[in-house]
Amino acid sequence: MLIWINGPFGGGKTQTAHELHRRLSGSVVCDPEEVGLGLHRMTPARLRGDFQDLSAWRHGVREVLELVLSRHDGTVIVPMTVVEPEYFQETVGWLRERGHDVRHFTLLAERETVLRRLSGRGRGFGHVVRVVAGNEASLRLERFAVAKLDRCLERLSRPEFAVHIQTDRLTVPRVAESIAEEVGLTLTPNTDSAARGRLRRAWTGAKEIQLF
Repeated sequence: MLIWINGPFGGGKTQTAHELHRRLSGSVVCDPEEVGLGLHRMTPARLRGDFQDLSAWRHGVREVLELVLSRHDGTVIVPMTVVEPEYFQETVGWLRERGHDVRHFTLLAERETVLRRLSGRGRGFGHVVRVVAGNEASLRLERFAVAKLDRCLERLSRPEFAVHIQTDRLTVPRVAESIAEEVGLTLTPNTDSAARGRLRRAWTGAKEIQLF
């Protein structure tokens, strides 16, 4: 089974993916953003746009995911924002047409909730982010996420991007549990204390910004 977690930038996709992975034995996280970042690194800065517009990204993502699905016995978890219906069909739709069991979820929240979560990246345990990635990377990621937010929320609320999960009042562990319940998977109990959970999520966010 492949679980594709969609949603706006800053909506909790990566955190939820890693929470599922942590509590689901044999699972793997395959992040298509790494393919896009590799394509960006091959391209002069002035020529870099949205890497999803490159057919090489879409082809590369589905080829790698098909390889993993064919040779890995556990659940494959994919955190990735895709809002263009054509690109969605070329990735999620293509894998389904090939006979793979792909379950798609979109994490939604009110605009104010997403903005609050984005601003929270630099607070509390945010010093971890600053040490690992630097303020410049963090701010660059936040600016990109805010610029895309309204378009993401509008597109992803459409029926073709269901199943929708409204996350405003849900914790990351609870979102992961909702997905697991929907697809019939059993997660191990969440034994994190509140402080350990915050630290774990801060470290996951720091690694994401470092990649960016």
